[in-house]
Amino acid sequence: MSTTPTRVFAARLAGLPVFDPQGDQVGKVRDVVVVLRAEVRQPRVVGLVIEVFGRRQIFAPMTRVTAIDSGQVMTTGLLNMRRFELRTTETLVIGQMLDRKVRVKSSGVEGVVFDVAMEQARTRDWVLSRVALQEGSKGFRRRGQTHVVEWDDVEGLARREAGQGATHLIASLADLKAADAANVIHALPRDRRSEVVAAMDDERLAEVIEELPEEDQVEILEHLSHERAADVLEEMSPDDAADLINDLPPETAAHLLELMEPAEAEDVRRLMEYGEETAGGMMTPEPVILPPDATVAEALARVRNEDLTPSLAALVYVCRPPMETPTGKLLGIAHIQRLLREPPSELVAGVLDTSIDYLHADASLEDVAVFLATYNLVAAPVVDDEGRLLGTVTVDDLLDHLLPEGWRDRKPGRG
Repeated sequence: MSTTPTRVFAARLAGLPVFDPQGDQVGKVRDVVVVLRAEVRQPRVVGLVIEVFGRRQIFAPMTRVTAIDSGQVMTTGLLNMRRFELRTTETLVIGQMLDRKVRVKSSGVEGVVFDVAMEQARTRDWVLSRVALQEGSKGFRRRGQTHVVEWDDVEGLARREAGQGATHLIASLADLKAADAANVIHALPRDRRSEVVAAMDDERLAEVIEELPEEDQVEILEHLSHERAADVLEEMSPDDAADLINDLPPETAAHLLELMEPAEAEDVRRLMEYGEETAGGMMTPEPVILPPDATVAEALARVRNEDLTPSLAALVYVCRPPMETPTGKLLGIAHIQRLLREPPSELVAGVLDTSIDYLHADASLEDVAVFLATYNLVAAPVVDDEGRLLGTVTVDDLLDHLLPEGWRDRKPGRG
């Protein structure tokens, strides 16, 4: 077992794997929970927020943490698996302290917090001991000077003020997958969440919103200006945007659609015409579409696009013009595994799978599930009565609709 260092910076803990005594990973660190009390010289660290399997965040008391080093956290393995809920007496170090405006008493220096250090006291309790802050930029300097000072020498952390900002918190989330970042943001107090949302760029916010529970999606969108809400919706995948717009009041939905770029709004409107729990309602209208004369090399270049999910990149669709949905007649599909075995100069049309029927837009969730299971697919084409490609349904779209309502956020509270 590694020796725990005398001082650990909280932001550097984020994302570290957490192991039980047998060496099995039980989750990842997402935050540090402390209790701020005016009469206590250094706030006590009461535990860690750990994300376990299924994106559930739980609370691990520091009494269950046996070791911390630069690469991992060890626990006793005896953790309560109920979902973490922040108590009124508690504060999240990463979620709520980063970006606070503070002042150093001894020098008068002012800046914002970008990290907080904790260490073990003689009593073996963990306490907050140091604050890392950054001054504002001056003159030609691109970044302000940084300082690490004693906790007791800092003013501004005991009580929260408006206008905190979110630069350093967003930086700590930058390397997380959208689903993980969404889980962190979901756990933040409402006012802090608003600050983070305001500071995010539209593309990243769109990725995060797609992974949040419906009530969070609606709340965030309602607090944005209509112009920015429309911009964020344009960055979302059309099927997710259509689901979200359907949850808004009709007048708001109509106004946002008018503010969106016409081409983006048209995709969303088309999806909104179908029932939410049908193939048409959950399909993505932007699969990889190729003409009959495309080569295998061209197909592989298209599926290398890092913006494609693995399920969208698993199939390419060969159609007659036009090449945007609804296309001309769908001639067949080509599996990525088959393409990888063919010479680059080979025509995709020569390796098409034409042996399966296609889904229609009114197919039910059960129809889609049976189709994917029958043909061992992670995506399936959706066509109209004339055989034109309308879009594709992926297995992740299906799971989003099959899982029970509120699956992202269950059993709040902690004993």
